[in-house]
Amino acid sequence: MEFEYSQKTRDLIARVGAFMDEHIYPNEKRHAKEVAEGDRWAPLPLMEELKEKARAQGLWNLFLPHSDAGAGLTNLEYAPVCEVMGRVIWSPEAFNCAAPDTGNMEVLERYGTPEHKQRWLEPLLNGEIRSCFAMTEPDVASSDATNIECAIVRDGDAYVINGRKWWSSGGVDSRCKLFILMGKTDPHHPDRHKQQSMIIVPRETPGVTVLRSLPVFGYDDAPHGHAEIVFDNVRVPASNLLLGEGRGFEIAQGRLGPGRIHHCMRTIGMAERALEAMCKRTLSRVAFGKKLAEQGVTLERIAESRILIDQARLLVLRAAYMMDTVGNKLAAKEIGMIKVAAPAMACKVIDWAIQAHGAAGLCDDFPLAYDYAQVRTLRFADGPDEVHRNQVAKLELARYR
Repeated sequence: MEFEYSQKTRDLIARVGAFMDEHIYPNEKRHAKEVAEGDRWAPLPLMEELKEKARAQGLWNLFLPHSDAGAGLTNLEYAPVCEVMGRVIWSPEAFNCAAPDTGNMEVLERYGTPEHKQRWLEPLLNGEIRSCFAMTEPDVASSDATNIECAIVRDGDAYVINGRKWWSSGGVDSRCKLFILMGKTDPHHPDRHKQQSMIIVPRETPGVTVLRSLPVFGYDDAPHGHAEIVFDNVRVPASNLLLGEGRGFEIAQGRLGPGRIHHCMRTIGMAERALEAMCKRTLSRVAFGKKLAEQGVTLERIAESRILIDQARLLVLRAAYMMDTVGNKLAAKEIGMIKVAAPAMACKVIDWAIQAHGAAGLCDDFPLAYDYAQVRTLRFADGPDEVHRNQVAKLELARYR
């Protein structure tokens, strides 16, 4: 693979970096202030302003490959651009590149009907609405997605949905207008991976009840949030089913691969920023007669952080290259590897950065505590570490059977 970024990518890195410098970093305190005031689930005036600016500069839907609606970037081209966005946890939304909308837009682009695209994809691409992916359930071990119990039952020209979902990111947001829900249409199918289907559920459908927002280490992630939702005899048109009955895992394979690697791309940006903060802090503080940056333990942690970040970045680029060249299915091992490696790396680097800041690293004066909470969560999001390690090991063992 080529290690040199394309000219298109270099230009976008520069443009996104300039946007971050001018509009994102200076507004971090304003963003926190707007979240804390008034209705925590309402759209933020700041974000709407930033979205207009980013769209006017052509920095919009950069994640969507092979599409006239976006920049047409490959995964390999998008990776370093996404990394820049990831330096501030909320900034991808300004570019309409935030999860779970990115994954849901890819699902609608790949598997949606013309009607689905007109009703749901177009307003998502325009940043007019937001969406939610409803897969995880509280009553089963959802790390094994074949355990999903939410029922999707055909009734004439409709499907009736009954079940409970949680950790449905974006479901509390007042702008969320649709759920893409995974449930079982054929619980007795002999192939456990053909029992599931995905279906579009408009949020305002009778029987949909958002019970609560689930906090992450005490953070509610407003105005985005993570919802627990009950679907009680929710009736939607049969045409809302995506691709066909029993094809939920097929869709998930297409959706979760890009979603997982996007998380990893952003995570590297967060780790880079943490390392920068660690270096600046330790150069400015003196303890026991010399700067923290001159202490042996600090030097060791800075060096190890640089090694870990660069290792993870190369692994992300390798996975992106594989996705572009052989497809998500054949890149499963590389995607699984980076999904384990990147969050673990960032947890360690951010933790060391917190340590270097002393007690200040624990409060909201710096983004480190919140970033740590977010990165630790990624060891569960889109599949826990254990599942990915099992998959990587099985694929590796298959080479010797």
